[in-house]
Amino acid sequence: MKTIAVIFGGRSAEHDVSIITAHIPIIDSLKATNSFDIWPIYITKEGDWYCDKAMNDLAFFKQPNYEAILKKQKKVQLSFDNGLTLIWPGFPRGRKVKIDVVFPSMHGTYGEDGSLMGLLRMANVPFVGCDMAASSVAMDKAFTKQVLEHEGVSVVPFVVFTKTDYEQSKKLWLERIAKLKYPLFVKPVHLGSSIGITKVTGKSRHSASPLCHSRESGNPESDTTELENAIEVALHYDDKVLVEEGVEDLIEVTLPIIGNDELTLASVERPLNKTEFFDFKDKYLSGGKKGGGAHNNYSEIPANIGDDLTKQVQELGKKTYKTLGCTGIARVDFLIDGSTKKVFVNEVNLLPGSLYVHNWKKSGVSGVELVTKLIALAEERFAAEQKLTHTFSSEILSKVGGPKVQ
Repeated sequence: MKTIAVIFGGRSAEHDVSIITAHIPIIDSLKATNSFDIWPIYITKEGDWYCDKAMNDLAFFKQPNYEAILKKQKKVQLSFDNGLTLIWPGFPRGRKVKIDVVFPSMHGTYGEDGSLMGLLRMANVPFVGCDMAASSVAMDKAFTKQVLEHEGVSVVPFVVFTKTDYEQSKKLWLERIAKLKYPLFVKPVHLGSSIGITKVTGKSRHSASPLCHSRESGNPESDTTELENAIEVALHYDDKVLVEEGVEDLIEVTLPIIGNDELTLASVERPLNKTEFFDFKDKYLSGGKKGGGAHNNYSEIPANIGDDLTKQVQELGKKTYKTLGCTGIARVDFLIDGSTKKVFVNEVNLLPGSLYVHNWKKSGVSGVELVTKLIALAEERFAAEQKLTHTFSSEILSKVGGPKVQ
């Protein structure tokens, strides 16, 4: 029986979403197989690590006092000697568990951004999902667009800047943003789940400032208050902000993909949300069973966009996945102009909420099949990496000058 560690929580704005994904479908599906010894590793919002099999049940985290319960337990420690081992100090002889495969379920900062992947690489343990390089690039919405644009993949016009850039040259950046067409979307670069994103309509523009001229209105004088407020919100969550054009007559679709070298595509999905854009509330707080209410109520699977657009989305999805070096699992999001039928890649999500199991089920892949396939892909990639040489022997130290140790 393989020992699987599921890591979730963390110091991220998406902490609670991570808990849901870890249990639905990852832990629940792993338990259903009766083939794995599952160890849940929970990282608190303060960065403390705990591991207790009681946390294999989502009900543990629905207790109002679960944080107080955890504080009475001993924190788990990790050993990276010849793999990954969990250690609970203080137990007789020291309680230890050797991990065979890690299943990361940490959305956002310190998890999905490649931080956790780097730790697991150093531990030399197989782990599910994209590797460190793909994770760090895809987590940065601006880097993603820059890399894809360089490879000839269509993305919407955008402007990106850091907090320091904006504070030092605010007028300059507002002038650059003014060249974009309204409506605009202002986003923290490194967050997911639509947290901190604001749609700027420009409807409040009036003859006050030349800084937010819009090609849409043709009016060179407009109000910057709405835009500046949106930037302030984004900078509250991140030190890097992306401002991009909205798409007229928008059709938004998404494509889940799994695989390393050989790719398997789920159905192209179209969110049919009721709000101006598919936000955090739509995704996670819209009712339904087991956190999947938003998808059940608002998604069309497969998307009714015609064979030509479906094929374009599938081909661009595969190209994007390969270009960024994705492995294991990812979801590619697209924006389609309904009038021109032009397809833009919007962003890439390396840990889709609840793994988009609702879509995979409609594509004929059960939750159990999905998680077991992802574990197999992790082991496949790990085995290939073990064939590479990561060290090099040389005589450089013996040639370096200086006194010798007697």
